[in-house]
Amino acid sequence: MDNDNEPTTQLLTLLNISATKAGKRKRSEDEFIPAAKLNKRKSIRFGDEIAAIVEVRPMEVVETDEATLSGEILDDVEAEEVSDLYESHFGVNPSMLSESSRSSVEKCIWKTSKEKAGSLGTAVISTPDSVKPPALDLSQIDILERLRTPFRSRQTKIFRERANLQNDLLSTLSTRRDLYLTSTPLDSRKSVREAIALHTFNHVIKKRRRVLKNNERLAHAVKTNPGAEPPEDVQDQGFTRPSILFLLPFRSSALNWFSALTSHTPAPTYQIENQARFISEFGLPPGAIDKLATAEPGTYPRDHVETFKGNIDDNFRVGIKLTRKSVKMFTEFYGCDIIMASPLGLRRSIEKEKNADYLSSIEIMVVDQLDALTMQNWEHVKFVFSHLNKLPKESHDTDFSRIKPWYLDGHSVYLRQSILLSAFETPETRSLYNMSLQNVAGKIRTEKRWPAVAVPEGIEQDFVYFDCASPKDEIDKRFNYFTTQLLPTVLKSAVQRENTAVFVPSSFDFIRLQNYFKKHSGVTFTILSEYSTNQDISRARQAFFQGKKSFLLISERFQFYKRYKIRGIRNLIFYGPPDHPQFFTELLSYPFLDDGVEPSDITCRVLYSKYDWFRLERIAGTDGAVELVKAS
Repeated sequence: MDNDNEPTTQLLTLLNISATKAGKRKRSEDEFIPAAKLNKRKSIRFGDEIAAIVEVRPMEVVETDEATLSGEILDDVEAEEVSDLYESHFGVNPSMLSESSRSSVEKCIWKTSKEKAGSLGTAVISTPDSVKPPALDLSQIDILERLRTPFRSRQTKIFRERANLQNDLLSTLSTRRDLYLTSTPLDSRKSVREAIALHTFNHVIKKRRRVLKNNERLAHAVKTNPGAEPPEDVQDQGFTRPSILFLLPFRSSALNWFSALTSHTPAPTYQIENQARFISEFGLPPGAIDKLATAEPGTYPRDHVETFKGNIDDNFRVGIKLTRKSVKMFTEFYGCDIIMASPLGLRRSIEKEKNADYLSSIEIMVVDQLDALTMQNWEHVKFVFSHLNKLPKESHDTDFSRIKPWYLDGHSVYLRQSILLSAFETPETRSLYNMSLQNVAGKIRTEKRWPAVAVPEGIEQDFVYFDCASPKDEIDKRFNYFTTQLLPTVLKSAVQRENTAVFVPSSFDFIRLQNYFKKHSGVTFTILSEYSTNQDISRARQAFFQGKKSFLLISERFQFYKRYKIRGIRNLIFYGPPDHPQFFTELLSYPFLDDGVEPSDITCRVLYSKYDWFRLERIAGTDGAVELVKAS
C-alpha cells in the first residue's frame, strides 16, 4: 500500500468504520473476533498522539463450543503461559520491541557474530545494536506437544541426518529470528519444507488458541457479572486474519508446500476441503505427460527436473483456512490464515484491488526457491515486500479493541519473521536480506564454503579481470572492457572468431550485447534467449553447428528454462560468471558432444570484477575466488 501522509487520520477513520459495522456481523467459532464488545471508551497510542476510540455498545455473547475450548485451550495451557516463546515475541508486549531496538534496525546498526548452528552449519547472527543477543539454544523447540508427538513418530522413518536437520531448524525458528538458508541441497528440501510447515502450522494454532481463550474469558465475565468491566488484556489479533505468507515461483512449488503442510494434518482428525480442485489446478491437466518426471534418469540434469517438473505456471494465489478439524483450500483472503502465491500473482491482485490490506498482518513470511525467483522478474518480489505490514486502507470489520498495540503503532514490520530459502546467494537475495528484514529479534544467515566446480580435464580457463571502483559503474565498465579489449582480441584470431559462444548472465546485458553485435561487431551471429520459440531455437542451433553463424549469444535464463545441449562450440566466453555453477560445467562439456574434440581445441575466458564475488565463489571455489580477487 502507498505511504499515507496522515496515518493517524487513516487509523481513526478505520476505527469509526469498525464501530459502525460492529453489531452487524454473525460470528463463527473460527473467527478471530471477540465474544463480547466493551461498553466503554478506550484510547490507543499511535505514534506520539492518543486517539480515542468511539464508544462501542454491547452485543450478544456468542456461545462457544465447550469441546473446542477443552481441545484447543485447556489441554495446552500447561506451563507455556509463563515461558511460551510465541507469547514473548508475538504477544501484547514483545520483549524485544523497544524504541532503541527499532532505531538500530532502521539505521541498519547490527552486531554480528558467528556460531555453529548444528546441522545448519556456520551461521552469521545479526542482532540490533541496542539488544543483548541471546544464545542460540538448539535444545529448545517451541512446538505444541500434540504436534511434536506425531512429527517425532514420522522422523523415525527418515535418515538421522535429516531428522537432526529438522530439529535444528525448528530450534532456530523457535527464536523467532529471521532465517536465510543460503544453500538448500536438493536432497534436504523436502525435510526443510516439512519442518517450516510445522512451524507455521504451530503459529496459527497458538494464535487461534489465544483468541479462543480470550473469547472464553470475555464470555465468562459477561455471564457472571454483566455490569462489571470486561478484562482489558485481550489484544490478540492483527488488522486482518492472514498471518502466514508463502511466496513461491511455480504452482508445483505450492503443491509441494501443500503436501508439507497437510503432512501435519492427517485424516481422520483433519479433513481437507477442495483438495481435488487444488490438485487439479496446481498439478498437470488430466492426461498430460510430464516429460521431465518420466524421462530416463540422466536425460536431464537433476536440478532441472526438480525445478520444472509439474505445473510451472507462475501466476497464482490461494488462501488456506485452518480450523480445529479441517484445512479449507481456496478461502477468500480476508477469511484465511495462510496465503500461498507467486510474486506475479500477488502483484496482479494488489494492483487490481488497489490495496494490499490482506498483507497488513503477516507475522511469518516464507520465500522459497529464491534462486528461481531471480530468474523471473525480481521487481515483483520487491513489490510484494514493499506492501507488507502496512496500515490497511479499509476496516474489513476489524474489532480494534482486540488488535495488539504494536499493530496500531505500525510496528508489525519489526516483529515479522521472514524465512528465506535459496540454492545459492545472489546480490539480489543478499540485498533483500540486508535491507528488507527488520526483525528486532535478529536475523540469521547461513554460510557455505564452496568447492571449485568440476570441469573436463585439460581445458585451460582464463579468468579476465576488469577494474571497477563502484558497483554503479559495473555494468558500463564490463561492456566497455568486453567491446574494446576482450572481443577485439578474439576477432584477431582466425580460430577463435569462429565457433564462439558468449554466455551472458544478465538479461539487460544480453539485450545490450545483441544490439552491439548487430551494429558494430562485423561478424555473423545468432541468439538463444528465454523468449526464443522452439523454431527459433532449432534454427539457431543448426546455423551455429553448421558454421553459418560464427557467434552464438546465450542468455542464462535460456539455459535455466530450456537446458538444451549446444553442439559446435570450440570457444567459450563468459560475459560474467553464471549464477548457476552447474551451467559452467555443462557449457564446458558441450564441445565434447562433437567427435574428435580435444581439450586443447577449446578456449575459455571468464570476464569478472570484484563485484562478481558470489558467482565467482561458486565457480572457482571459496579459496580460489579469494585468490582471484586478491590478484586483481
